[in-house]
Formats: sequence, structure tokens, C-alpha cells
Amino acid sequence: MDGEGEGARDGGLSANLVMDGVGEVVVSLNSSGLSWTPVDPSEESKSSTCLGVNFSSKAETGIEFSHVYAVEFIHWGLVHKRSSAPGGFVLGDASMMYRFVVHGYQKSRTRHSLWVLTSYAFGHEDLQACHAWVDCISASIGLDVGRPKNLMVFVHPLSGNGRGRKIWESVAPLFARARVRTKVTVTQRAGHAFDVIASIPDKELSSFDGIVVVGGDGFFNEILNGLLLSRHVAPYPPVPGELIKSADQCTGERGFNKSNNNGASGPSCEKEEYSPLISSVESNFRMEAGSCNPDKNPAFSFPNDWFRIGIIPAGSTDSIVMSTTGARDPITSALHIILGKRKHMDIAQVVRWKTSASSIEAPLVRYAASFTGYGFYGDVIKESEKYRWMGPKRYDYAGTKVFLKHRSYEAEVAFLDVKTEDTSTGRGPVVNETQPALVPAESPKKAICRKICDVCCEVTKSTDMSATHAPTNNGINVGNLKWLRSKGRYLSVGAAIISCRNEKAPDGLVADAHLTDGFMHLILIKECPRAFYLWHLTQLAKKGADPLKFEFVEHYKTTAFTFVASSDESVWNVDGELLYARQLSAQVFRGLICLFATGPEI
Repeated sequence: MDGEGEGARDGGLSANLVMDGVGEVVVSLNSSGLSWTPVDPSEESKSSTCLGVNFSSKAETGIEFSHVYAVEFIHWGLVHKRSSAPGGFVLGDASMMYRFVVHGYQKSRTRHSLWVLTSYAFGHEDLQACHAWVDCISASIGLDVGRPKNLMVFVHPLSGNGRGRKIWESVAPLFARARVRTKVTVTQRAGHAFDVIASIPDKELSSFDGIVVVGGDGFFNEILNGLLLSRHVAPYPPVPGELIKSADQCTGERGFNKSNNNGASGPSCEKEEYSPLISSVESNFRMEAGSCNPDKNPAFSFPNDWFRIGIIPAGSTDSIVMSTTGARDPITSALHIILGKRKHMDIAQVVRWKTSASSIEAPLVRYAASFTGYGFYGDVIKESEKYRWMGPKRYDYAGTKVFLKHRSYEAEVAFLDVKTEDTSTGRGPVVNETQPALVPAESPKKAICRKICDVCCEVTKSTDMSATHAPTNNGINVGNLKWLRSKGRYLSVGAAIISCRNEKAPDGLVADAHLTDGFMHLILIKECPRAFYLWHLTQLAKKGADPLKFEFVEHYKTTAFTFVASSDESVWNVDGELLYARQLSAQVFRGLICLFATGPEI
């Protein structure tokens, strides 16, 4: 082995080292990564035999720095060579020498969204030579300025049947190996993480590169609200009552149009189109108390391109992780965080105006990252609270009970009519003046959100992510705002901000929902027989199916909606958390937060 063989090769560094499990190799370092070639060329062409079948050796010959998360010196020890033997390869002679290990990942051959840890150990008899290689590799991966150096970590110890702490302990060594400092808080009670984040001074928060959430969707929602409620400057969406009153003055109130078609109710609502005056609509946009005063100008605000949130899945469904990384795997998520991946994500602001018809209360604001739902979805969350001792299985049990009750609710929904110039980009059905008001538009060819997404990339390029994006400026002709109103009996009313993929719904609630397109998908499930609703639910569990194709399902893309229930019993599911609201409004903010993610690889 040439101990002094280091030199320039193609503008990089090269030397002879001993690779553990391979033998002597020529290792080269350039601006993009590390590569190695066996000194004995015959090693590359050798094959192994198993059960009489010859297999060519497919040993790795290099790794890109973008796939390397750490390099570490591991002192003096054994390095094994590889030698051939009848039937295959075995570890050969071992030599004592100084060693260093390059830690990285490979994409799973069967599931590209799943990242698998890999490591390559090299040895050299000269201590200084090993240190020089470690320093060079460290300097190369350090050129990626997007990688975090200092993170806050919140661990929900009871998430996923009490696996939260163990899941963090399984990935914590990766952060230590990558020299990422972590300030870990294991929560002691409900709302603990919210209180810590909401009260932390902006100057101290700015010293961190982001937050790591070890838990489920509900825990992520708690941390999201702790960040945004005191720091996001934004006007309120329209007040339901004032908006509907404005509409009634223009169009007049109409009754229901109930009919029976093949056992399912026909159009269970009168959908009305109206164009309230801009001054009237803008007067309904209220400012949040405290931080949403435009004169306050907080030091730490959103959108924020640098500060990112990472999720290490430890929940019951983990739909946000599956929709943003494509895998429900703690190692994959940890690597996304350590490598500093970046993906903007839309967030919905949900405002409760009234809990009951007679209540007088200040507006209550919540933020949602995945889904907010009423009726069936709210009832399931409410019912599941009685069975927390069952763990994640409580959702299946509660869901079955609520399904058998088959309750429908009378409500009125108004949503902003969105005109898009290009409906071929997978933006879903769009209601416009040329279409019948009672019939949703047919779905165009679905464009699934992925790592390199034309829809999200187009939005990101054409949008200033450093500014606040109110829905009235979200690609809509502000001078011609139009709202559509739907009134009837519904089994559920839901708004999906992302696809909401999970293991039980592989395509999610809305397969072609995007992470950064500035829209939410409003899904209205009208009253129908139980068998029809079961058919809809079973389609959610099938990959490639279309659960939105039924006549009793209405699906619209919008940027804002309002809701008024006819009864006081009104329960909403906001990212898995309960919210009692008889009057509610919601609006979506495009790219409001940034995640340690890339989007799913499909």
C-alpha cells in the first residue's frame, strides 16, 4: 500500500487505502463525491455462486456527498480484505490499522422513498493520512450550507403506543454522528410543547435551524400552532354570518332541492353564486389579536425560508410524513433532517367564530397542515377520546361505531370560486360560470405531487415565498371575487390541504393534492344510504381508486371557505385535534412553512 500516494487526480484527491471487506483500493475525492476502484482489476469481475447460479459482484464503487451525512475517525483496529472461496466470497486476512468510516444512505431498490443506511470503512497505516481524509470529506459535506447545525427536538413519549421515546433513541446517534446539536424536550403533559414554543423569545428561536417533532400528526399540529399563533401576521378569513348576509341581499334565500335518485339523495343543496363588493369582503377580513397587528412586525415571522420543521414519525397514521417524504420510516425522516432537505408546504388558518348559536366569544384561531373535517371525521375523533387506553386501535373502533350511527348534519358552506388558467396541471375540478352550479367539474388527468413536481415548482418560481400570501391574492382576480354557497344535509364536510396519504389510504383523501399549490380541496359528502357511504370509504383504501367519483360527493379546489351548522352540536377534526365550532372560516396560505422534506419519490 502506497502511504505517500496522495495527489491530484482530475482536480481532486486520490490515494491507496484498504477498504473493509474489499481490500486495497484507489480512493478518489472530487467536488461531487467519493469513488474507489480495486487495485486488482480482477476483483471487479469476480462472481459468486449460490445454488449453482452465478451472480456478478455489484459492489458499490462510490457515493455522492449529497448522500453522505457523516464521516468519523474510529482509531486503530482490524480491516478485513475480501478473498474468493468455493461458492462465493468470504472475509480474508485482517490487518490492524487506523480507520475512518463514511456514513451515508442508499435508496431502497423496491421503494425509492425509503432511505437505507450504508457505511464504508477505510484503513491506512498512517494516522495523519486518515485524519487528512476525514478533514477533506468533512470539508466537502460542510459546503452544503443548508444542513442544520442546531435543532430543538420535542419528543411525545406516549405517541404510537408509547414508542415516541424509543424511536428518538433509535435515531439520536445519527444526529450525534453528524455533529448536529440537539436540545431535547420530552413532553410531560398535553400542551407542553405548545407552551414552550409559544413563549420562547424570538431571538433564542432564531439561534436554531429548526424544530424536530417526534410524534404524530396531532403533536405536529401542537407545535405548528405554537410557532404560528404568536408569529404569523395575517388577516382573518371572512365571517360566515356577514358573508351569507351579504349574499342574501344580492341573491335572496332559497329552499332545499331534495330528490331521490337510486337510493341516494340528489343535489341536496342549492348552490348559489354571488359577487359581494370588494369593500364588503375586505371589511370581513379581521386581524388576529396580538401578533397579527400589522404594526407589530415580529422579529421572527413566517413564511421563513431558513427555519424548517422535521417530523420523525411516531404516531397512529403519520399522514403528513407520508405525504411529504413518501415513507413512514424514522431513519428516512432523520436523514432528510440531517441533510437539510427543504420543501415548502401550504398551511390552512382555521377560525372559530362561534361555538353555539347564542355564544359570544372572541375568535379562536388554529392552523392545520393536513386536514380539517366535520361530521363523520369530527365524530370519530370525539368518540375516540373515550378509548385512549386502546392506543391507535381506538380510531378503528370509534370509526366503526360512528359509521353504524350514520348521522348526517344540516349545514351551509360557502367557498371561494377559483378561476385557473390551466386545468391540465392537476388542479382538480374548478367551478366556473360555464358549468352547472350543482354539478362539480369532471376531474382532469391527475398530476400527483412528487419530489420534482411541475405544479409545486411552477408555484414556487412564480411566488415570493418571503411575503405573506393572503388567499385574496392567491392567483385570483381580486376585482371579481365570487363565492359559491352550498346548503344541505351532509355526512361530512372536509378540507384537505395535502393528499393525506397513510397506510390505510395509500393515495390519501385527494390523490392529486399538492404541497405548495396554494389550494385546499373541499369535499362535501351529501346524505346517502349507508351502503353508498361504505362504498366511498372502501375506495379510499384501494390504491388507484377514485373515492371522489360518486354523485353524492362534491369536490372543489378553493383558497377559502366558511361554514355554519344548523345545530349547536358541531365538532371539527383539525389535524386530529378536536375543535368545537358552529361557525367557522378557513383560508390557505401558500408555502407558509418549510419542512425538512423533499416530497415523495414516485
